[in-house]
Amino acid sequence: MRLASIRRTATVAATGLVLLLSACGGGSEPPATSSSGTASDSFPVSIEHKFGTTTVPTEPKRIVVVGLVEQDALLSLGVVPVATSEWFGEKPGAIWPWAEAALGGATRPQVLTSTDGVQFEKVAALRPDLILGIYSGLTADDYATLAKIAPTVAQPKGAVDYGVAWQDLTRTVGAAVGRKAQADRVVADVEGKIAAARSANPAFAGATGLMATTYEGYYVYGPQDPRGRFLTDLGFTLPAGLAEVTGAEFGANLSRERTDMLDTDVLIWLVDKYDPDRAKVQADPLYSKLKVKSEGRDVYLENEEIVGAATSFITPLSLPFLLEKLVPQLTAAVDGDPATVVQRATA
Repeated sequence: MRLASIRRTATVAATGLVLLLSACGGGSEPPATSSSGTASDSFPVSIEHKFGTTTVPTEPKRIVVVGLVEQDALLSLGVVPVATSEWFGEKPGAIWPWAEAALGGATRPQVLTSTDGVQFEKVAALRPDLILGIYSGLTADDYATLAKIAPTVAQPKGAVDYGVAWQDLTRTVGAAVGRKAQADRVVADVEGKIAAARSANPAFAGATGLMATTYEGYYVYGPQDPRGRFLTDLGFTLPAGLAEVTGAEFGANLSRERTDMLDTDVLIWLVDKYDPDRAKVQADPLYSKLKVKSEGRDVYLENEEIVGAATSFITPLSLPFLLEKLVPQLTAAVDGDPATVVQRATA
């Protein structure tokens, strides 16, 4: 998951796609997208994104997700896609526990892989009437290929790849499926929960916070990443100079000379379960000198466990769970008292 959470590129060519599209008329198909209720908006709808404007002519019934988290936004609106793209975790249908209630008894989506780029042939074989790649790193070529299959909504213009805010993603999905007002209500509800957590923890206001992982050294998530925005939404301030380090990306590696940037009031580490990342960090002589370690302000989350996974998803379905499980750890860490034990969150 660590490599997948850092950077993804789509490099798979789509040779033979036109022949495939014409050849897959027979055989059985996965069930159509299921939904509770019907779209409240009229169609067609037009949505702007990084590669232009996409028009969705009618309410979509067969949605394929080539982004990595859009299934949560769809489920929050009562819509189940026919296919999702696996990121990490190997969950059935790529549906994590925080989204199970929203899935209900609906048929689980087929799972595509994203390791080697978009599986264009498999996407085409699913005969979608809408393709969503909003939380993605689609290239212009990827988009052009997908747009030949079905109306495709790519990542938003002006946002870094894999950097769309969860609110924007939810509202964009809502517009695409004809549920704009419902999406606004979902966003308002989750924002209210975040505001309540912020209000209940005044110590977060003005305290510095950061999320990091151990990819090729120390890798930090910046202000254009959903993980960084989660901290600022709770009231934390990201370290000075972080935006310059991450630049036009959602994150970046720190040089050894900038290890001091890790010395925040709260530092969340996303580490691999089967790799001694925590021990490596704790044994680093540069890190050992920082107050964040000596004062017990660091929090360790395992990527593939549910709290760590929710921290990387940042969706309208994962956020309420994350607020419940992670905020108590942040409260314990931010006091700066080494005697305060940061209890490990459980599902």
